[in-house]
Amino acid sequence: MTDTTPGAVPPGEQPGSPAPTGAPAPPVPDVDQDTRAQLQRLSAEIHKGVVGQDAAVTSLVVALLCRGHVLLEGVPGVAKTLLVRSLAAALDVRMRRVQFTPDMMPGDITGSLIYDNTTSDLVFREGPVFTNLLLADEINRTPPKTQSALLEAMEERQVTVDGASRPLPDPFLVIATQNPIEFDGTYTLPEAQLDRFLLKAVMPLPAREVEVDVLRRHAGGFDTTDLTAMGLGAVADIPSLHRAQQDVAAVVAEDPVVQYIVDVCRATRRSPSLALGVSPRGAIALLRTSRAWAYLTGRDFVTPDDVKTMAPSTLSHRVRLTTEAELEGTQVEAVLAATLASVPVPR
Repeated sequence: MTDTTPGAVPPGEQPGSPAPTGAPAPPVPDVDQDTRAQLQRLSAEIHKGVVGQDAAVTSLVVALLCRGHVLLEGVPGVAKTLLVRSLAAALDVRMRRVQFTPDMMPGDITGSLIYDNTTSDLVFREGPVFTNLLLADEINRTPPKTQSALLEAMEERQVTVDGASRPLPDPFLVIATQNPIEFDGTYTLPEAQLDRFLLKAVMPLPAREVEVDVLRRHAGGFDTTDLTAMGLGAVADIPSLHRAQQDVAAVVAEDPVVQYIVDVCRATRRSPSLALGVSPRGAIALLRTSRAWAYLTGRDFVTPDDVKTMAPSTLSHRVRLTTEAELEGTQVEAVLAATLASVPVPR
């Protein structure tokens, strides 16, 4: 069982990899330690339902703290839906799931005006986007017109129908999934929409011992539809999440660390293996996720190690390989690792 405490497996790292080496500092007095402990317990509570997938679990917690969105990539059957349902139960918030299909229209997501026979007037019927956690399942199976219906919701946290803007609940988190092995009948997400996701988390097939643990649970009567039977309950709530978000925003990023983030992102734009580097929005996202990781590890300041830890999951979906690099089988993760290694670390 993995928690988001020092030594936990962060997004983009493999189990057993070293934890960030930044020297811990005494927590600042105005940080609510009880609130931080609640957010740190979220990961352990989710693992009552989900075995393994440490990086994806941590990505969701970081995204909540940053008020961002997450793109989950994995083959069917690796517990993507169960992960989101478990998060909703552990945080005691509303969750809706939408299965994206080629015939889905934007109004099916945002809501639409319908005729009310009793009042002889048009009334707005809310779509599934009016929730706290929206699981957009297989988002790449719906056409760009419908994909783009989420852009305003993700960026502005509102939807506009017939000229009227309607705010979405707070918190609001889109967790979109896509299958990396099936491309027939899919529509690749454009860079503009990929950039709206704070993090990308890959959910790999489990290791043998983890898969054995999954089957042992099911052999003992484990039911993925009954979260209560798993002993999974709320360990945090919306007010505590709001307090934690305020504390994360107050985490100090000294100027050398800010310059380091900018240099890392600018280095991706010069990489000969990349046709598209990280935009300024990506640099801001890396600062936000580094702050959240520092907060979860018990510090009130960001270190270069925090930046290195969060860079793979924050930047991997914001860059694009050149055609030559793709033909050579180059992996984005390898390019980012080389880029990080080429940028001097502030001391």
